[in-house]
Amino acid sequence: MAALAMLMLGTMSACTEQSPYPGYKKSDTGLYYQFFTQNKEAEQPKVGDLVDLRIFAAVNDTSIIVANTENTLQIEEPKFAGDFYEALTMMHKGDSASFIVNIDSTFIKWFHQPSLPAEFQSTDVMRFEVRLDDFYPESEYATRLSAKIKKESDARIEKMKADHPEETATAAQQLTEYLAKNKIEVEPTASGLYYVMTQEGNGEKPEPGQMVQVHYTGKLLDGTLFDSSVERGQPISIPIGVGQVIPGWDEGIMMMSKGEKGVLYIPYYLAYGDRQAGDKITPFSNLMFEVELVDIQ
Repeated sequence: MAALAMLMLGTMSACTEQSPYPGYKKSDTGLYYQFFTQNKEAEQPKVGDLVDLRIFAAVNDTSIIVANTENTLQIEEPKFAGDFYEALTMMHKGDSASFIVNIDSTFIKWFHQPSLPAEFQSTDVMRFEVRLDDFYPESEYATRLSAKIKKESDARIEKMKADHPEETATAAQQLTEYLAKNKIEVEPTASGLYYVMTQEGNGEKPEPGQMVQVHYTGKLLDGTLFDSSVERGQPISIPIGVGQVIPGWDEGIMMMSKGEKGVLYIPYYLAYGDRQAGDKITPFSNLMFEVELVDIQ
């Protein structure tokens, strides 16, 4: 989070004694601010909180420093009086505001530049436009990120199914026939994932964002082996539930507990979808993974 703040935002100080900016007020610490919308009845974020915001920053309103994008960052202790973290703690959920800051302090103290870049001057105006959408404790970050990623993934899946109805029907038939042929009688999850436990674990399950160690062997439904950590003799370590692996893994591994073994039968849309993956996984391929949740870190 701190790295994101350093790269995307920085913090600011105001060094002049009087505000030359119409409509802006000056805080006791030298921060210039103007609120466009302000919900004074709402709570305000504090140091340590994560904030979801939309931000735009420019020098002289012409040189764009930060595009009008959504970002998440963590509020830290102010690095100096009137910095950007202080600006965020002035806001409420739903507020939108503008902050004008000293350009030298921003680049030198936050971007760690030895001096102000040659294309700018100390008299240039550096303005940040901010809308604070939400804030929450750091402990909620992984859960919120997981929910956001799942929502985005579900939308992509529905679009892919709609764009490829024939391929989707064929893949579904292939998976159904495979399960019937091998007498695998287990109900799918709401997403269409099938999971068969072959060895119980200790009951401890991973939560979104946790690192897990997993041993696996991946095959196509015709038995073709395409990858195996077991053969390599080394389980993989991954963050689970935050979109770093295919959706079928994010869902399936989080159903398991430490030490548990099982088999995931993953429909194509929870795997690699309509994409080729390596030499053996063709588009619209259903996959099977023998998995072991070795450890939760």
